[in-house]
Amino acid sequence: MEVWNGTVLPKPEKPFSGKIGVTTSDSVADKPEIQRAPAGAPNVVVVLLDDVGFGAASTFGGPVPTPTLDGLAKQGLRYNDFHTTALCSPSRAALLTGRNHHSVGMGAICEIGTGFPGYNTVIPRSAATIAEVLRLNGYNTAMFGKNHLTPMWETSPAGPFDHWPTGWF
Repeated sequence: MEVWNGTVLPKPEKPFSGKIGVTTSDSVADKPEIQRAPAGAPNVVVVLLDDVGFGAASTFGGPVPTPTLDGLAKQGLRYNDFHTTALCSPSRAALLTGRNHHSVGMGAICEIGTGFPGYNTVIPRSAATIAEVLRLNGYNTAMFGKNHLTPMWETSPAGPFDHWPTGWF
């Protein structure tokens, strides 16, 4: 049996290692293990604020008090090299996938998606979100608030629901 080295996701399914006999008393079950985050794994929270630049938070000299962010920044934690776009859907896609918004089909907001590469507003499964990577490593994930990453033709009550938050996160 090949041993998983942790470099490829999703983790390959473990082959059945029980025994199937003629009767249940001759058989041995092999229950699948529940994937869990490693012991001591940190909680991960990603916060995305729409239409807020560096000039708003007190952390970067703005008028809005952000004491928790100020405290983290004083300890050296400052994320200030994120490539933002002028629109919310592309910025969300870039943040959540760690890729350029055009390379994940989100060159525009979902309402004006087209059938052309970079602008179809369909994030491909090959560009996993941070939530998907965490989920594949045993974390539970969720998304709260505005999503704005679902292609318009998938927003009806009939779905499909693959690109809704419950399908991604």
